[in-house]
Amino acid sequence: MTSQIRLHGVTLSGHVHKVGVFLGLLGLPYTTVEAGRDQRDTDAFRRLNPLGQIPVLEDGDVVLADSNAILVYLAKRYDPSGAWLPETPVEAARVQRWLSISAGEVRFGPANARAVHLFGLKTNLADAQAVAARLLGFMDGALTGADWLAGDRPTLPDVACYPYVACAPEGGVDLVPYPAVRAWIARFEALPGVAAMPRSPVPA
Repeated sequence: MTSQIRLHGVTLSGHVHKVGVFLGLLGLPYTTVEAGRDQRDTDAFRRLNPLGQIPVLEDGDVVLADSNAILVYLAKRYDPSGAWLPETPVEAARVQRWLSISAGEVRFGPANARAVHLFGLKTNLADAQAVAARLLGFMDGALTGADWLAGDRPTLPDVACYPYVACAPEGGVDLVPYPAVRAWIARFEALPGVAAMPRSPVPA
């Protein structure tokens, strides 16, 4: 029997959503705890994550922050097959590369562009869109002739990269020029247990 899992975050956060998606893929029940800006400024939340960021996962006595770190923990603890986090040298390296991309180019490209439109993030929109275009071109090439990012089956990088890439149009980034990326999004959303990232209106 698993411990009671609690996921702190907000619905429109792609970082939170990727954790929720992976919990669904693993078939793990969990409770969501609203953690908007006001909640994240409280002493109670800062005891969970002194940096005040979401998501935060509680699994019994285990408290973890950072979406990618949480994905690794869940894979190590609840996927004894090792399918989501392979250990062979080449596969592990491929996984790590894409996890780095999810925290780098995905974050500073489509995620930041979306945050400008949805949340008023103070950053250069054109720069974020340019990073997104380079990333999507690279992803489209990597996915041409391949179903998944890091191997012949879905692994953690697919979970980590999915939310903000799927919602790239919300930041004014068109996915039409990237057919392999769009096909990958559709494949990922068709996996059992996956809840699609909530979409907001596309900016004019």
